[in-house]
Amino acid sequence: MAATLMRSEGGPQVAVFEATGWDTHANQGGAKGTLGQRLSGLDKALATLATELGPLWRQTTVMVVTEFGRTAAMNGTRGTDHGTGACAFLLGGAVQGGRVIADWPGLSYGALLDGRDLRPTLDLRSVFKGVLDEHMRVDAKTLNTRIFPTVMARAPYRTDTRLILP
Repeated sequence: MAATLMRSEGGPQVAVFEATGWDTHANQGGAKGTLGQRLSGLDKALATLATELGPLWRQTTVMVVTEFGRTAAMNGTRGTDHGTGACAFLLGGAVQGGRVIADWPGLSYGALLDGRDLRPTLDLRSVFKGVLDEHMRVDAKTLNTRIFPTVMARAPYRTDTRLILP
């Protein structure tokens, strides 16, 4: 439905999807477990979006994000608990992909935040900021004063890792 709306004359340029059921504290399992099944469903949904957008996919940037990370180690019920560090996936025809952009802190006990969480190295809002700048062409003043006023000084987006094709 979103692809149909976005393809239509004068249709929206932005769509937001919410997928629930990711808060899996127990029995996450491997490829056939709860988490693997959720990831498979996400993969199918993104593939369908790409197919349904047709030629518009070449101009599309999709961000897959979560509001919380998971712990690095499995808990006692073969799952993971809420954690700090997470990841974001950027995909679409407008994305210069095929790489991981990260400062990898490691998974040793000493590298973990509080001995349990992947240590965050980049403010997720800075990724949003980069996409709004490079893809949606939102001007710097608006980004820094109206959309992300608290991010400007603390976490500017990384200009050394252009995300979007020119």
